[in-house]
Amino acid sequence: MTTSPRPSAPSAARLRPADLAALASIGLRTRKLRATLSALGIAIGVAAIVAVLGLAASAKAFVLNELNQLGTNLLTVTNGQTFSGATAELPVAAPGMIRRLTGVTAVQDTGTVNGVNAYKSPLIPPIETNGLSVDPTTLDLPAVSGTSVAQGRFLNAVTAREPVAVLGATAAQLLGIDRIRPGMRIVVSGQWFYVTGILNPYPYASELDSAVLVGFPAAEKYLGFDGYPSHIYVRTAQNNAAVTTAVDGLLGDQADPENPGQVNFSRPSDALVAQADTKGALDTLFLGLGAVALLVGAIGVANIMIISVLERRPEIGLRRALGATKGQIRGQFLAEAILLSLAGGVIGVIIGAVSTASYAHAHGEIVVIPAQAWAGGLAAAVIVGALAGLLPAIRAARLSPTQALLTV
Repeated sequence: MTTSPRPSAPSAARLRPADLAALASIGLRTRKLRATLSALGIAIGVAAIVAVLGLAASAKAFVLNELNQLGTNLLTVTNGQTFSGATAELPVAAPGMIRRLTGVTAVQDTGTVNGVNAYKSPLIPPIETNGLSVDPTTLDLPAVSGTSVAQGRFLNAVTAREPVAVLGATAAQLLGIDRIRPGMRIVVSGQWFYVTGILNPYPYASELDSAVLVGFPAAEKYLGFDGYPSHIYVRTAQNNAAVTTAVDGLLGDQADPENPGQVNFSRPSDALVAQADTKGALDTLFLGLGAVALLVGAIGVANIMIISVLERRPEIGLRRALGATKGQIRGQFLAEAILLSLAGGVIGVIIGAVSTASYAHAHGEIVVIPAQAWAGGLAAAVIVGALAGLLPAIRAARLSPTQALLTV
């Protein structure tokens, strides 16, 4: 006598990824306000991360661009103070002496004319000086110092001997001059000076921004200039840090051998490096704040998922009774938490990118959003969602069909 084989228990149907995603989205679509508020915490954290990394990359690109334009081979020499506290004088021969140093490729200098002010009109009260200085200059100053002419032209061998001036960016603004027009003049110490050019803003040499530049011969002829330099710009061999460092160590003795202690010297590019370091410290702080926001968002996601499990016990019981496995229940709620966090992450990436672009444009910086910023933000959102939804998913999977259906 033969017996027919016992039928095997039907195996649970497998969920395809598309079906799992559709199933996970049910809780989000039916509770839109709650899901939006929970995703907001994730969005804030991700936006902070993307914005901080984007702004850091944009600032770094801006600093590197400034360093490329300024160069790390620019050194400046200025007159310091005497032992009595008075302003020292650099020797007239200081620029020529510095030019003799090995590794020095170019030297330009400016002087200072004390007690001389510049005005747009002789009708301006003398007390309204705007803090502008009148500085004699040599002819190749823009090329050596790193600045450039925004409008008009710089002084040449002819105009340096005549009452002709070039304005720094701040000086032009304070004098109310926004463009160069034929015959434009300003008053310098009661003498009309024609304006032939305006320099671009130069934040690393503020003495040029607020200066009215005239030629050395014209300053001596019309303004009583004594010929002593007060600011010397020195260029060394490009891409040779050893030469620049060596020249830097000799500037004091070379500029004023008798009083080297009364000479100040600096490297403007150091200000850019310090600026980048300061921004890096602030970036770490804001990244920490973004991590805190993500933690708060994770708590919000975990909270909504626990409430969702409690509210949907009848659904869980019915699905278990129809053959859904514990793994499928666990996967459903875990996918729902990840989907919720991922939605917040996408919103956060968009907010962070827009914020970065707006800030960079407002400050004249290059907009750079590195791939690790948005990819890291999305990855952090997925990880946070998985961790936040893990415990609620496990609790949902542990519910027996009978226990869950008792709540119907």
